Amino acid sequence: MAGIYIHIPFCKQACHYCNFYFTTSLRQKSALVKAIIAEIALSRDYLAGETIETIYFGGGTPSLLSGDEIKSIIEAIHQSHPSVSLRELTLEANPDDLTPAKVSELVSLKSYGLNRLSIGIQSFHNIDLLYMNRAHTATEAGESIRRVQDAGFRDLTIDLIYGTPTMNDDMWRQNLANTFALGISHVSSYALTVEHKTYLDRDIRKGKVLPVNEADSARQFDILMSEMQSHRYEQYEISNYARDGRYAIHNTNYWLGKKYLGLGPSAHSYDGMSRSWNVSNNMNYIKAIAEGKIPMEIEMLSLSQQTNEYIMTSLRTMWGLNINSIKVESHRSEVMQSLIGIEPAFYTIENHHIKLTQMGRHYADGIASRLFVD
Repeated sequence: MAGIYIHIPFCKQACHYCNFYFTTSLRQKSALVKAIIAEIALSRDYLAGETIETIYFGGGTPSLLSGDEIKSIIEAIHQSHPSVSLRELTLEANPDDLTPAKVSELVSLKSYGLNRLSIGIQSFHNIDLLYMNRAHTATEAGESIRRVQDAGFRDLTIDLIYGTPTMNDDMWRQNLANTFALGISHVSSYALTVEHKTYLDRDIRKGKVLPVNEADSARQFDILMSEMQSHRYEQYEISNYARDGRYAIHNTNYWLGKKYLGLGPSAHSYDGMSRSWNVSNNMNYIKAIAEGKIPMEIEMLSLSQQTNEYIMTSLRTMWGLNINSIKVESHRSEVMQSLIGIEPAFYTIENHHIKLTQMGRHYADGIASRLFVD
């Protein structure tokens, strides 16, 4: 089983914390959609022999595409991949895009497999949205969710960000209370991170906005985990929570090490033995595709790198790191030896699976790096 990711690099405006590749100019939108369709044909052999079970439109802002543009990409995937057997087709959307007309357009895509929407709410408080330079308001956040629910979309996930200097703990609890009241079955929630060369990084260094406080972020992460648990959500990955087993299949497959093909500028692909990524430039991408070439770089992964990829991704999940899944005996021994130097309160071992505790989840990346093999 494998998945396909399509990167749509367009946004109405730049969120100040974002370091993904995007542009706020839509002039090349039609040309880029045509290039993605051409790349689908050029890359048809990448997942040869694999059944495609998930398609994910990410970005950027995929909800800026028209219904016909989305249909044309889905049709091209089916033409180049006859083994498509969809379990999940996700489209990321911003609340301000989910007008009645757009929602009707999305309903028409259900017959093409669209069964899941990922809505970038981030916060139900205007002061937070202004700090992040989001294009929607708190009112639009709630209205967009109710609108797609009324249209029959039940498989929804929303993004929430904590740790903004504008949000205190009570406001964060209210964000979570609103989420529970709306009956959202899946939540992806992340600490606000100041990425290098973003608008937020620049404005903090210039003293234009308040900096992020790590202690506040850590405390709100604990609030998040406790509230989710009390409302019967499973924290099946560090930043992802689901009720009734309604995990995000596409993203879960990332963490389980399954293969995926990335299409579009800056999109990444993984086949188990290598990683590759497309150029992060619309013009260069469109030009190369027109010449029949996929403008990508590739990195072959050594056995040690493959092991470290598995350590990093598996430790983030509730299923944990299965020592017996590490292929090389010396690597298994090295991991177990490194584990001795890690605070015992940070992890448990159950049936050969190393799992992080709630305390350990605060330090997931650091713990993983300690376990990396040479």
